[in-house]
Amino acid sequence: MTATVTTPRTTGLDASTPASSFARHRTGVVLVGALALLILGAFLIGGGTWPGSLTVDLTGPLGHVSDWIIDNRDTHPLFLYFFGHISNAVVLSVRGVYLVLLAAGWAGVTVAAGLIAWRVAGVRLAVTAVAAFILCALLGMWVPTMQTLALMVVAVLASVILGALLGLAAGLSDRVFRSLRPVLDTMQVMPAFAYLLPVVLVFGIGVPAAVLATVIYAAPPMARLTALGLRDADAGVMEAAASLGATGRQRLLTARLPLARKELLLGLNQTIMMALSMAVIASVIGAGGLGDRVYQALASVDVGAALAAGIPIVLLAVVLDRVTAAAGNRIGTTAPQTGPAWSGWAVVAAGTVGAAVVARLASKPTWPDAWTVGIAEPVNEAVGWMTDHLYSGVPVIGGTADWAAHFTTWILDPVRDGLQWLPWWALLLLVAVLAMVIGTWRTTLTAVLAMAAIGVLGVWDPALNTLSQVLAGVAVTLVIGFAVGIAASRSERVERLLRPVLDVFQTMPQFVYLIPVVALFGVGRAPAVAAAVIYALPAVVRITTQGMNSVDPVVMESSRSLGATGIQQLRKVQLPLARPALLLAVNQGVVLVLAVVVIGGLVGGGALGYDVVFGLAQGDLATGLVAGAAIVCLGLMLDRVTQPTQRRTEKGA
Repeated sequence: MTATVTTPRTTGLDASTPASSFARHRTGVVLVGALALLILGAFLIGGGTWPGSLTVDLTGPLGHVSDWIIDNRDTHPLFLYFFGHISNAVVLSVRGVYLVLLAAGWAGVTVAAGLIAWRVAGVRLAVTAVAAFILCALLGMWVPTMQTLALMVVAVLASVILGALLGLAAGLSDRVFRSLRPVLDTMQVMPAFAYLLPVVLVFGIGVPAAVLATVIYAAPPMARLTALGLRDADAGVMEAAASLGATGRQRLLTARLPLARKELLLGLNQTIMMALSMAVIASVIGAGGLGDRVYQALASVDVGAALAAGIPIVLLAVVLDRVTAAAGNRIGTTAPQTGPAWSGWAVVAAGTVGAAVVARLASKPTWPDAWTVGIAEPVNEAVGWMTDHLYSGVPVIGGTADWAAHFTTWILDPVRDGLQWLPWWALLLLVAVLAMVIGTWRTTLTAVLAMAAIGVLGVWDPALNTLSQVLAGVAVTLVIGFAVGIAASRSERVERLLRPVLDVFQTMPQFVYLIPVVALFGVGRAPAVAAAVIYALPAVVRITTQGMNSVDPVVMESSRSLGATGIQQLRKVQLPLARPALLLAVNQGVVLVLAVVVIGGLVGGGALGYDVVFGLAQGDLATGLVAGAAIVCLGLMLDRVTQPTQRRTEKGA
């Protein structure tokens, strides 16, 4: 593909037009206008927090809705004949899968995992899958692992079906795509705790609520990627199919869906990862399994028990991620076929049944207790030693408690107080300036309206408290993440060493991070930020490394031939060319930090996170949903001011 250079046309925007001049001096014009508005606002509006006259109290209406649901949940036809049937179907499905897993026994499940991985991804991943399931059993977590696996199978299947149907509609209709996009945005940004409450109100505590909450959280990636794959189908292939007289249904089945196979499999991969990330959160409302063990360990600050239950979740995530990713990479390859396609799956079925029968004949259908290895006690001893020696009293550098106190006093408090000191209109103006500098008037309007909605909901000060934690967490995450990512991009050895570490940290449930952080730093806002940094760091490192490595080698070689040093190449070539990836890393860092800062409400983070958790614990629909809606608005605003929108500066560009 050759590059073409186009000359400006007289009918377009050239250097002499006012619009082109505005585009070149956009930042200066916006800043001058903002300064003028700031001075004018100081005289006309004054200062102060969000005025009470501009707030809307939703406590009454939401309270009435909550009371009506509770009063009619056992008698109204909507609950008896619609939600009731959904609940029963979920319970029967999860129970059926769980009974199948128990019937297969540890040997049957382990062999099935290995054979499926072999059939789909090869021998190496087959060995990894077998080792992962055996390690789950060695840790004494076989039964909880099967409980979680049964729930995940049903939740992922439902998420894939729902997401594929929504994606199919959005991929074939522009109107559906435009109307569905904001719904999917809200579903992904809304913290899980916020929609646990309405699900619990309708379905009660138990497996149905846990599965449906997981589906709400995990379905959007499948819907997005399905729509993307269908909408990006090769126009030439589609035109050829139409010219041959194929109907719309035939074009869908024979052209669009086959061309979108990779996107569909990537959607499955992301849905699995999202569902597993909900395993612990769903345990709050009765999911059971590994998530329940982690949540109980959090309540008692038992790091060893949390790690013993968290490792199997990581192993499940790694195995499923590797297998689905390998299957996606094999699509479109011309690997030789040694037999009919069904023969490999026949081997999988025969091997599973054979292993289950042999284990039952050997009187070992369940993993023997004598074969388990307890890691909770040594881990707790190690954490106890670190707490005793690092929490306080460390010469010169001070203990972790001192670090947390200093971080709160020197960073979190000033940022929070500064945001709350700013007049509400000045903060809206600041958001508008940031969005306008890097985006368009549409993104600016969205960001400002999202921030204003927080004030209208009456949670202005708690939202600014949460925003201060997010800003501090993102700053620390970006400093460390960019440094580590750049180092990994410049050394293959560093990248290889980091890969397994990042895999573990990226798949570990958020709750697991809270426990050692609380043990080392105590409770408060600083531990919540620390847990958020640990959770967001792997994604920032990965995206930074990938962006730096994707810089054109020809450009790098040209700069090297001109005598550029390593530092000069980094500053003048790699960083500018990797700017889109770095901005994506910023965006992902913001989203992930915000997600864990909300969960940090469980360990003293306060603000909106505490309101969401309090609403769930007390059944207070108004408090929980209002705080959740404010978090969605906060996430939407931060997304708009951290992701630049491509602007058209010349006609035909």
